[in-house]
Amino acid sequence: MAQGLLKKAKATPAKRYAPPPPFQPRCLVANSTSTSSSTQGPKRIGPRNVAPKKQSLIKQKKLTKKLTAGLTARTERSLAARAGHLEMLAGGKKDKKENQGKK
Repeated sequence: MAQGLLKKAKATPAKRYAPPPPFQPRCLVANSTSTSSSTQGPKRIGPRNVAPKKQSLIKQKKLTKKLTAGLTARTERSLAARAGHLEMLAGGKKDKKENQGKK
């Protein structure tokens, strides 16, 4: 059981709030500064990448980016050489045949 009697709360007068502004659709509001969701572009999905602050980490990131680009180029070249029908990738069988025909 409770230790003592419950205290009665004092009656407070009701607070008067300002009435909300009348509803207006966004399309009718003049000088709207907010942009619609369709103009903001696609929502980013995936983890956020934080840029490195230390000089050693900045150099490491640049080197990784450079080596990754070279690896991607080599991979595309080898795929084009194998497939031959990939016109968007240079170095395929079609390119070799065209070069021999021109000579």
